[in-house]
Amino acid sequence: RRLPGALMWAYTVGFTVLPHVGGFLGWFLNRKESPEWYEKLKKPSWCPPRKMFPVAWTMLYTGMGYASYLVWNDLGGCGSKAIVPMGLYGAQLALNWAWPPLFFGAHNLNMALVDVLCLDGLVIGTMCSWYRINRLAAALLLPYLAWLAMATCLTIRIWKDNPQQKND
Repeated sequence: RRLPGALMWAYTVGFTVLPHVGGFLGWFLNRKESPEWYEKLKKPSWCPPRKMFPVAWTMLYTGMGYASYLVWNDLGGCGSKAIVPMGLYGAQLALNWAWPPLFFGAHNLNMALVDVLCLDGLVIGTMCSWYRINRLAAALLLPYLAWLAMATCLTIRIWKDNPQQKND
């Protein structure tokens, strides 16, 4: 089915903006406490500078949000065909949004590590599911997966190098 132009743009913008909502809330809720605690952690020399994270996540959230619109649109909306591909996307988005409160808010390195490892699997599952529907959408998740690989390695390294910070 074909959506009218204005409605199509509204859906496009809505899907593209949605991932930013959780990212912004995670930043907003943890913005005061995070810098001080994070600076005290032992981090590897290859850790990106803090200023790079908001720039990277803005681009990544935009790409993944637009990709989700492409898949949703190709599937004709929220029908039964969309349950698995959009469900995987929603689950990975929830884990993505959960990581900052676990890491920065609760300072729970154990749970942050479990979260990011599960997130990696869900993103790979989402990409595999989307590849059959829209190859561009799957490809738009590649930078996200690459960034997550770095973030996962960074989380593992911080978890390993800061044993005094681990919460049970």
